Amino acid sequence: MQIRMNGTPVEVRAGESLLDIVRRLGLDTDSLKTRPIAADIAGEVFTLNYIPMRQKEQGDNPTTFRMRKAIRKGGGEVRLIRYTESRGRAIYERTIIYVFFLAMRELYPKAHCKVNYAIGPSIDISVDLDPQFTPDDMEAIRTRMREIVDADYPLVRKRLDIDEAIQLFKQDGQEDKVRLLNWRQFTYFDVYAHGDYADYFYGEMLPSTGYANVFDLQFRPGGIFLLRPSDADADVATRYVYMPNLTKVFAQSDRWADLMHCRCVADLNDMVENGSVRELIRVNEALHERRFAEIATGIVNRGARAVLIAGPSSSGKTTSANRLATQLRVLGKTPILLSLDDYYIDRSLVHPDENGEIDYEHINMIDVEQFNVDLEALLNGERVEIPHFDFKTGSRQMLGHYVQLGEDAMLIIEGLHGLNPKLLTPRIDKKLIFKLYVSALTTLNLDDHNRIPSTDVRLLRRMVRDYETRGATIERTLGMWDSVKRGEQRWIFPYQESADEIMNTSLVYELAVLKKHIYPLLNDVDSSSPCYDEVISIIKFLNYISDAAVEDEIPPTSILREFVGGNTFYR
Repeated sequence: MQIRMNGTPVEVRAGESLLDIVRRLGLDTDSLKTRPIAADIAGEVFTLNYIPMRQKEQGDNPTTFRMRKAIRKGGGEVRLIRYTESRGRAIYERTIIYVFFLAMRELYPKAHCKVNYAIGPSIDISVDLDPQFTPDDMEAIRTRMREIVDADYPLVRKRLDIDEAIQLFKQDGQEDKVRLLNWRQFTYFDVYAHGDYADYFYGEMLPSTGYANVFDLQFRPGGIFLLRPSDADADVATRYVYMPNLTKVFAQSDRWADLMHCRCVADLNDMVENGSVRELIRVNEALHERRFAEIATGIVNRGARAVLIAGPSSSGKTTSANRLATQLRVLGKTPILLSLDDYYIDRSLVHPDENGEIDYEHINMIDVEQFNVDLEALLNGERVEIPHFDFKTGSRQMLGHYVQLGEDAMLIIEGLHGLNPKLLTPRIDKKLIFKLYVSALTTLNLDDHNRIPSTDVRLLRRMVRDYETRGATIERTLGMWDSVKRGEQRWIFPYQESADEIMNTSLVYELAVLKKHIYPLLNDVDSSSPCYDEVISIIKFLNYISDAAVEDEIPPTSILREFVGGNTFYR
């Protein structure tokens, strides 16, 4: 068998793995920035441990057949994946979490740990240990993790019958996985095992533990922060940064999840099956409404005259602005909604950079000076004509839209750069400005060891909305998503902690509703699509979730209505 690895023709020898071929071609390195960690074959991701052509005594397995099919489909092309790709970062995260749990199992076998969520560059993991978890315990774990990395244990998948897997996890006390696997639709399940510890992380892993050598730990009461490689230098673990605002909102979301008795997908599926998901929706929506009311009260008590709202894509910013406006009306205010988009510079005045590219998300695309002139005038009680940006013509127009703030009036301004410190000039009295960060911060887990990234849920939201309201295909939305995430990393996430308040717009029940909309569309994507692997990955994830036909229960002002339709704010 002949393949082309990163463009280089190579004859595959019987029994050798993709990793063997990588090393034979001299493509392996010691740097995480350049080291191959997985392979893309015809859009599918494969661990480097996979063997394309087995020797007779090795026998075949289902993965071998899947890889051969992918190699044929891709014309023998094998593209190596590195940490710098989003898929590479996901593979790396799964593996360092595996190393952490392996160390915990060896040192504290009776401890119960749960992966919670990402807070900035770190992953929050709770540790329930008797006696109480201490900094010394964390140091012991760090030391053992380093030893596991140095030992370079191979990470090889083993396929089990689903009943065998359920029995294995039941005997091991991993009841969270038992509950989840009872919802699995296939007759098999793959695990990674070392010694008496077996686990799975719902996706490909690094070839061995030796690859996961960039990490660190930070103690917190009741747990740790697992620090991933730095965005600036992947060969160095990121430094811990305390983020009190995000920490506070995640803690609040944890309390909500406990109140609603819905912490994981199995909880949600049970509620869908027994019908109590309808009550879950009512309680979840009531909690959102109460939170908007609290934020509105804080704005009024502060004496603010303008609210700046920012957040990443598909966080429900527009609905949040309208719901906040409703709560401000309850408090006797007259809210006026504006958009930063209307201050875009005419496209005819925008010139490419030295690379011939235009970053339309750059803050320089906003006419900051004119925005501040108008905002200052409005705060002084003057009558101002607000521009309108026509995206079809790429130009700003004056259409006679005049605004003036009365005694009880208040501006609500939504836009990508709402929290950027460069947006407001020194002329603006910052005491009159309230900054609100809106994001869908998912706290629902697949199981105790597998979190659901907030980015993945926002992608589902966007795919549904783009198809329902903009006629965009799944492939188009997926094709733009990496660019969207890069823009968020540059223009939104660095400023999230500067907000006066953070509103978590995630809904614990939303995956059951989103699946009903997106699942048929995903299954219609052809295997020849360049984003087929991403589609398959999403389908595999959604296979664990029961869809719910409960849209008659969702309020017309719900955040979710911004994506599935029926939002009364847009009628």
